Amino acid sequence: MTETVGQHIKTPLMINQKSNKLAHSYTVEYICSMVRSEKTRQFIIEKTASIFNKKGYIGTYLSDLTNATGLTKGSIYGNFKDKNEVAVEAFKYNFRFQSEQILEKINQENNAIDKLLVFLNRYRTAFRPIFNNGGCAILNTAVDADDGNDLLKEEVIRTIHNWHKRIVSILNEGMKQNELKHLDVETFSYRMIALVEGSIMLAKTLDKPEILMKNIDFLEAEINQIKRN
Repeated sequence: MTETVGQHIKTPLMINQKSNKLAHSYTVEYICSMVRSEKTRQFIIEKTASIFNKKGYIGTYLSDLTNATGLTKGSIYGNFKDKNEVAVEAFKYNFRFQSEQILEKINQENNAIDKLLVFLNRYRTAFRPIFNNGGCAILNTAVDADDGNDLLKEEVIRTIHNWHKRIVSILNEGMKQNELKHLDVETFSYRMIALVEGSIMLAKTLDKPEILMKNIDFLEAEINQIKRN
């Protein structure tokens, strides 16, 4: 069967080739659109992450997002469902900023003691960037989302659980390999997290980094005490 237009006869092969070209064109356009969208989303997250961390969810307004990004309200909400979604992604970004290098260094160590000390030393040497970014993303977001923002609260809880599980895993492996004395890993892990989080908050608020340093020294001494001789 052929298609006739004026004096020209289109064969099925010609029609299929045209259809394939159109389909290919639409596919390329769709992929390019997706890439642009992902880049725009990432741009918005990176530009607003520190704002959310410093001002909190309630204290961050749409005007803060448009001013930071140079984008319109329509552009921002064309890439995110609402401010809540931007805030959740900003929290994830802030936590990655705080934790990625720690995890990388932990994974390079072979024994439990060194893994735990790497974790502490990261805060000892990199507390200034954390302070400049508004403090610890977990603590800031936990306080901000505790009463009224379930999405953010769920994300913070998930992050704390993952952090706790990682420390528990290190401690359990250390006991299994006979590197550490027997201890209550649940309690020890939560105490580590609480001391680090609380110390960052006090040190930043009072502008006294020595609070954080001294509590890291205390935790380091505790870690050395659970080491088998």
